[in-house]
Amino acid sequence: MDVSDPRSWSLGRLLSTAARQVEQEWNEWLATHGLTHAGLLALHALSDGPMTQRQLAAASRVEEQTMSRVVERLQRMGHVTRDRDERDRRRVLVRRTPLGDAVVEAIEGSTFSDELVGRRLVDPEMFRAELVRLLTQPDGGRPDVS
Repeated sequence: MDVSDPRSWSLGRLLSTAARQVEQEWNEWLATHGLTHAGLLALHALSDGPMTQRQLAAASRVEEQTMSRVVERLQRMGHVTRDRDERDRRRVLVRRTPLGDAVVEAIEGSTFSDELVGRRLVDPEMFRAELVRLLTQPDGGRPDVS
C-alpha cells in the first residue's frame, strides 16, 4: 500500500486534508478583506448581538485563548469593539462595528466560497447536502444498515 496515495487514506484523513487545503485558499481570500477564518466565525457569531469573549469562543468552537487573539485582531482592524457591560461592569462585551457588519455583508454576498469548493466537485449540491446532514444530525445521519 502506498501511504502517499490518497486513495488508500481513511475517510477522516481525506476530509481533514481536503478541509485544510480549502481553508488555506479560503484564508488567503479572506485576508484580502482583513479577516481570517476564525475572525469570520466570530463576526458571524456576533450577528445576534454582543457577547463575552467566553461566549464568543464557545459559539465559534475555539479555545478562549485563541478567541482572545482573534478579538484583538478584529479590534485592530475596526471590525469589533470591546466595552464594559453596563449591567455587570466586570464583564467585557464584544460587538460588531458598522465596518464589521459591512465586511460580513460583502463576504456573504460573494460566491467565492461556493466556487472554491464547487469547482473541485462532480456534484456540489450533493456534497453540500451530505455535509449539512453530517453536521446537523446527531449521528451524522448515518443510514440504519442493520
